[in-house]
Amino acid sequence: MNGGINAYSINRAEESNTTVNDNLFSNIDFGPMKKYLDDDNITDISYSNNGQVWLKSLDKGVYREENSGIDNELIEKIAFQCANIMGKTFNMASPFLDSESAELRMNFVHDSIARNGIAVVFRKTPAKIRLKKEKLLETHYITLGIHDFLIQCVKGHCNIIVAGETGSGKTELVKYLASHTAENEKIITIEDTLELHLDRIFPKRDIVAMKTNNIASYSDVLVTCMRQNPKWILLSEVRSAEAVTAVRNSISSGHYILSTIHADKAQSIPHRMYSLLESNIDVEQFMTTVYRYIQLGIYVRARYDKKQGFMRELAEVCEFYVDEKNTPQYNVIYQKNIDGTEINKMPTQHLITYLQNQGVELDISNLKDDGGLDMNKTLNPELEKEENKEEIKENVEQKVETPEEQKVEEKLGNTETLEIDDISDEEKKVQFDSAPLLNNTSVETTGSSNEVNEEKVVEEPKENVVENPISETNSNVTSTEVTNTVEENHNMTVNDLVDKNEAENDIHANNISRIVAP
Repeated sequence: MNGGINAYSINRAEESNTTVNDNLFSNIDFGPMKKYLDDDNITDISYSNNGQVWLKSLDKGVYREENSGIDNELIEKIAFQCANIMGKTFNMASPFLDSESAELRMNFVHDSIARNGIAVVFRKTPAKIRLKKEKLLETHYITLGIHDFLIQCVKGHCNIIVAGETGSGKTELVKYLASHTAENEKIITIEDTLELHLDRIFPKRDIVAMKTNNIASYSDVLVTCMRQNPKWILLSEVRSAEAVTAVRNSISSGHYILSTIHADKAQSIPHRMYSLLESNIDVEQFMTTVYRYIQLGIYVRARYDKKQGFMRELAEVCEFYVDEKNTPQYNVIYQKNIDGTEINKMPTQHLITYLQNQGVELDISNLKDDGGLDMNKTLNPELEKEENKEEIKENVEQKVETPEEQKVEEKLGNTETLEIDDISDEEKKVQFDSAPLLNNTSVETTGSSNEVNEEKVVEEPKENVVENPISETNSNVTSTEVTNTVEENHNMTVNDLVDKNEAENDIHANNISRIVAP
């Protein structure tokens, strides 16, 4: 109980200090730096090497700004003002300074450490949602089908983790997804550095912003968070064993999460989470828990394109689930390659059923399935073997007769007796191929061994002759006998037919070995 009270008290005190600091930070003289801070298109500003200014923007990426008018003297002045506001020192004895306002994060390195001059990075964290649906579609950040699919998953309370590298836009996507949660659903954000600002973006909603520090850890804050009865828990980033434990405890207790993690693809999110753990927890048990309770992984990236220049894009959407055998599985629903080609696949019935249980009927009208990556079969080859067996059985059960076979059957059914001479050569060949070869016949071929030019039946000596139902001595075949044979075939099971086909193949192989050379 004391841990929860302390975390609450600390957050209240920090909230009060933040308000005071914001007022003081607004009085800092940033000089020529201010024009970059006021530009909403610029996200990061880096100063180093005695005058070099590097900017990172939403449309250009990282580039150097020439003749900025910013020098070491201005940066030192800003650093000392920040240190005074926070009650800290910045000198050789304390060469590092972290400073944070409501929408700006700064990190200074003293020139006693940075030997080529004082260095600083400004990271802007504005209380606004930069992503808009129209802009996302226009810049090819995302397809319409995947966009609507993700919004439905948020409304259906899917646990979602967004992966990507630094600067890829993970936090911005989480803010955009969080903006589509229901207005009456309580949200609690847990961050070590305030970046989401959902409480300021939606001031009329029930949102609590919590911040961890050296006194109130993730575990302490999470205990208090649970008692606040939230619907959603938003973790700014999973980058420690403590954060992984917080995610696992949140999802297994029935709360829904949105969070970010550093990973190079969506399907590697569970493994990345496991690698952050410091304890020797059972990997199979951990993976099963993650695959069971985290429904979606998303991978976003930032890159340079020859046509569009710098661009951010959603590159992967992956579904996680546990199958009927309690085996972790994943299904890549969407993948965008570097060359712009896309691979689409439908979500599995597991996700569709989950959403239905949450009261959301998934609209798949805008989704595609082009026979792309089937990770289910990749992870479990037995599935493909079972499907092949079923397909073979269906083909045997639904055997289609060739036109020649149909002609023979029609003649057999429409005549009381049938003379062999009445059957055409083609029909004789069909009847010959479909009937077992008899011991009193062999195949004589002429020509080379690679090409059969002519076939004829050669009679064996009389003592080896076995009575042939369709020989000249028994050329009249009644329709009753044919009907009985057909009925016997129809009464056979699939396995009987398979055995029969195998036996016929063996007989055929034995007779081929007896082919008479010219």
